[in-house]
Amino acid sequence: MKKLILIGLLMTLLAKITLAQEQLSVQQRADKLFDQYEYFKSLKFYLKLVGHKPDIKLVERIATCYRYINQYQDAEDWYAKALNDPKAAKLDHYFYAEVLFRNQKFDQARQQYQLYFTDDAGALALKLADVDSAMVWMKQPSQFKVNNVGGVNTPSSDWGAAYGGQTTIIFTSDRETEDGKKDNRTGNGWFKLYTYDLNTKETKQLFLDPGTSNEFKDAYHVGPMVLNNKGDTAYITLTTEVAAKNLPIDQRSGKNNTRFYTRRLQLVTAVKKDGGWVISGSFPYNNVQQYSVGNAALSKDGRLIYFSSDMQGGQGKTDIWYCEKQSDGSWGKPVNCGKTINSKEEESFPFVDENGVLYYASKGMPGMGGYEIYVAHGQKSNWDTPKNLKYPINSTSDDFNLITRDGQSGYLSSNRDNGQGSDDIYAFTRIKDSIFVKPISGSPQTIIATGKPASPDSSNPLSGASRPDFNIRPIYYDLDKSFIRPDAAIELDRLAGILKQYPALKIALASYCDSRASYLYNLALSQRRAKAAVTYLVKKGIVPTRMVAKGYSKSNPVNQCADKVKCSEADHQLNRRTEIKVVSGSN
Repeated sequence: MKKLILIGLLMTLLAKITLAQEQLSVQQRADKLFDQYEYFKSLKFYLKLVGHKPDIKLVERIATCYRYINQYQDAEDWYAKALNDPKAAKLDHYFYAEVLFRNQKFDQARQQYQLYFTDDAGALALKLADVDSAMVWMKQPSQFKVNNVGGVNTPSSDWGAAYGGQTTIIFTSDRETEDGKKDNRTGNGWFKLYTYDLNTKETKQLFLDPGTSNEFKDAYHVGPMVLNNKGDTAYITLTTEVAAKNLPIDQRSGKNNTRFYTRRLQLVTAVKKDGGWVISGSFPYNNVQQYSVGNAALSKDGRLIYFSSDMQGGQGKTDIWYCEKQSDGSWGKPVNCGKTINSKEEESFPFVDENGVLYYASKGMPGMGGYEIYVAHGQKSNWDTPKNLKYPINSTSDDFNLITRDGQSGYLSSNRDNGQGSDDIYAFTRIKDSIFVKPISGSPQTIIATGKPASPDSSNPLSGASRPDFNIRPIYYDLDKSFIRPDAAIELDRLAGILKQYPALKIALASYCDSRASYLYNLALSQRRAKAAVTYLVKKGIVPTRMVAKGYSKSNPVNQCADKVKCSEADHQLNRRTEIKVVSGSN
């Protein structure tokens, strides 16, 4: 569903020819609906065609439909059936890996990625690093508790929370409405706006008055919505309602001469009037003939607006952009936020807190797969390296649209397992105030940092700019390798930042291998791993005299995987590590 909301809706125009009037077979009806991106409806027809031994193309279509409507267990089952057929497409291995990863079947996902990325070692390494990160981070959760907001969520898709006041959140949902209209891509209704009172637990639909605007008739998706600091002006994402005849047609071939056009996203402004919201204008850089603009965020002073778009000049599929308010009150031209936070994939759902810290979702950076929430310091197009907020803020599913007032608590959206619907709204809260350091041996010790930082910053624990988070997690390595993986680089970058902020700190690094191979071979390998971590930190500006590093071969396993013990790849991964301990200068 995020893909539809991010880019827009693909619609169809049928040429007025005789074939469109003819009776279609079940197969033809299913294919036609599939080509029109109506996966929910096409799936029903495809399932009617399943016999004792269905054709591979039929099985692949069913798997694809289940994947697009977010029924991942069914998608997994049907991709498994497809791959039992020698005629299955190679691409099936990739999508099977994706749903296995999402369903937290990590060893199986690794195998399928390896079967797909036979000619792209770099892409394979990134995917395997994501799998390893997910395995490790889920076993070492951060200091936040994430709970489903039961009163607001339904079996439909509910997401995109925004603050509507001290006791209200505004969100978008495709739950069933009185008019009974449905989107055939999902089988649910069109997205509309709702308010949820945190005190009374009451949910109400938020209706928009079109005012004098001719751009809003409430016919398609509405939301999300963001308010300015005063709460009197809003920016709302809409699926454009421009007449189809005024939209460019995406040419496609087909027996029924079907033509497709795209209803892209646009931003509109609304003002609060007599307790309601009235559409007051259109964002000046909407261009629904060429690209989408949506999912806006505002700086505290209202001088900057951030948004996602696939407009020309970006780094990837969708990027975060910004505009700056001019002296006459108009918005300046869009500027891309740059390569530091934008990747070759998709970035969206920005949020800026009161300190100017940016939270956003990305599919293109190392992590746990799907959309993941990152935090970055800076503004406009100048940003520090984004920080992955890890598990449980992130999961192997899509996690996005985080909002927070203080960094201690807030809301996010996710389609993770055990929710009430497709997408749900979750509340998160910080549950620990102490800072834990995992030592090389013995029990975890608690250190409360009292040393004076080199450059104190915000007190926001989510942003990574609070008193130092000495919860230094181990970094991990590929089998028989010592290079620093992308997920390890994130942890070492964070460590380098702490060491620069607290120049009195000194650390010890202890590197280990899993139980496979001999003691002497693993001793040399573990020493190379320790050296690689030190070398990386030196390149980040940390002097070598502040670090002591040593390899310990395959000693000190963190689990039962000693010599000749049969273990899963996930368990072996936990032993291929470098542990980092603060040895002096913490108080």
